[in-house]
Amino acid sequence: MLLTMSFIVFSLQSIIPSDPARAVAGPMAPTATVEEKRHQLGLDQPILVQYGRFLSRVVQGDLGTSVRTRQPVTADVLKYLPASLELGLVAMTLGVALAGFLGLLQNALPRSGVLRLLIVGAGSAPIFLSALLLTYFFWFRLGWLPGAGRLGERDFFGPTGFNLIDGLLVGQPNVSLDALAHIILPAFALSLPIAVAVGRSLNGALHDVMQQAYIRTGRGKGLSEATIVLRHGLRNAASAPLAMIGLQVGLLFGNLLIVERVFAWPGLGLYTVQALGSSDLPAVLGVSLVFGAIYILVNVLVEVGQTVADPRIGLFSSGAAAE
Repeated sequence: MLLTMSFIVFSLQSIIPSDPARAVAGPMAPTATVEEKRHQLGLDQPILVQYGRFLSRVVQGDLGTSVRTRQPVTADVLKYLPASLELGLVAMTLGVALAGFLGLLQNALPRSGVLRLLIVGAGSAPIFLSALLLTYFFWFRLGWLPGAGRLGERDFFGPTGFNLIDGLLVGQPNVSLDALAHIILPAFALSLPIAVAVGRSLNGALHDVMQQAYIRTGRGKGLSEATIVLRHGLRNAASAPLAMIGLQVGLLFGNLLIVERVFAWPGLGLYTVQALGSSDLPAVLGVSLVFGAIYILVNVLVEVGQTVADPRIGLFSSGAAAE
């Protein structure tokens, strides 16, 4: 998957109307200088040769040099990745928590038209619209929460790169509180589509589980409805929501580009948007590979989680589990 994705993104440089050599040399550079720079970058060679050279560098941990920052892409990724990981983890945690609440609420109120309308409306809103509305109301109009950046007017460099944790590790809880205030709006904007998709998946799976015979047996034994749902229903209904979470990770990476741009969040999403505006193809390709590797890793963890939740699902093949 990584090889296929890298080749597709790498091939875009021969399709899109941009010239990395011109971007490096400058807009006013003469043609001879641009051609010399193109030769230095190897852009005058066949695309398969360029791709082979790229793969040989990737194996050594070299993602190339950014046209915009003039720094190694690997160094830029390591610099901006913690901010995106922190935002993504908080958004995913918040989204899963909201999904559990929505799934249980829909199961308890199956005929509520107002609830269904609210869920459909939240799921239909484009991410850029929900991000702008959150910024407008909670930052511009009400002034309750900051609308840009990771921290206030301060420079802070912690040991892990996660400001929420680093403030506590270095004995500065005010930094953690400031980071929490800054991360709420972008994380909530990212969590809305996750909550709606996973919540509806959980509700559908839970509805089917609650019709099973062992659920009726539990009711016959006098177990409370809360005990039946939480102890017996959720675990058996977890497979479909877990699979949906894995799919939402890919959507999360795409939404990061929009949300980080709206909230000026200094992560890989904003870095990628700026790289696209500068025709910085090495940076775009490097970030794509990093996001692709994280996506594959998360989906492997999702498959492991499905196996833990339901032992009938084999980790490597359903046939082996059945045997």
